Amino acid sequence: MRDILLHNRDAWDNEASRTGPWSTPVSAEVIEEARQGRWEVGLTPTIPVPGHWVTPVKGLDILALASGGGQQGPVLAAAGASVVVYDLSPGQLEKDQEVADRYSLDLRTVEGDMTDLSAFPEDSFDMVFNPGSNMYVENILAVWSEAYRVLRPGGTLLVGFNNPCLYIFDWHSHMAGEFVVRHRLPFSDLHDLPKKERQAYLDEGLALEYSHTFNEQIGGQLAAGFELLGFFEDAQPGFAIGDYMPTAFASWARTSKGRS
Repeated sequence: MRDILLHNRDAWDNEASRTGPWSTPVSAEVIEEARQGRWEVGLTPTIPVPGHWVTPVKGLDILALASGGGQQGPVLAAAGASVVVYDLSPGQLEKDQEVADRYSLDLRTVEGDMTDLSAFPEDSFDMVFNPGSNMYVENILAVWSEAYRVLRPGGTLLVGFNNPCLYIFDWHSHMAGEFVVRHRLPFSDLHDLPKKERQAYLDEGLALEYSHTFNEQIGGQLAAGFELLGFFEDAQPGFAIGDYMPTAFASWARTSKGRS
C-alpha cells in the first residue's frame, strides 16, 4: 500500500507539472475579489459550494484537505481564513505556496496522507474542506475519524466525492462514449483490474482509484459523529455518463453538538 501511495503522489506531481484543471492556480483578480468578499470555491467539477455552507470564513482555522493546486486554499485565505493545505503531492503544494507568497496570504502547506492527520492535535480547526480526492485512498473511514478528531465542537466538514456508479463501467469504453458494464461495486484499480491492465495504468502514470459506497461516504461520516447538513449533485464535463446521471456529489456536515 505504501508503494501505491507513492505512485499516486507521483501521478499528482505529474498533473501539477502540466497545470491541469485541478492544478492551475487562481489569478490575481480572483484573490482580490476574495479579499473584497466576492468569492466562491468548488468541491466538485462545476457547481460552486453554496454560500451558506462556507460563509463567513473570516477568522476561521481551515484545513484544506487533499486540496493542493493553488485554488481553494488561497481563495479561503484571501477571504480571511487561516488555512493549512494538506496534500500528498509536493507539486500540488508548491502551487499553493507560490500563490500564498505572491499575495501574502495566511496559508501554510503540509505534506501528508489524508488518512493520517497526526501532524495536527485534536480540536485544531473550525472547518475541513475536502474537494473530490478520497477516490485515491482505500480507507476513507480513517479520513472521517481523523477529520472529526481535528475539528472543534461545531466544526464543519465539506466533502466532494465521485458517484460510485461510475466504476461499474469499463473506463476506456466510457471515454469513447460507450457504456459497457464490467465491474462489481465496490471496485478498485488495485484489486479488481487484471494484472496486465493494472500495470498499464501504472506505466502510464495514472493514479489508481477506489470506488466507495454511500455506506462509506455518508454512513461513514455519520458513524464518525457528524450530522449531515446539506448535499448536492454535479456532473463532470467530458464524462459521457454525465448526460444520464450525476458523476459527483458534495456533502456538508457538522461535528455533533454534544461533543465535549
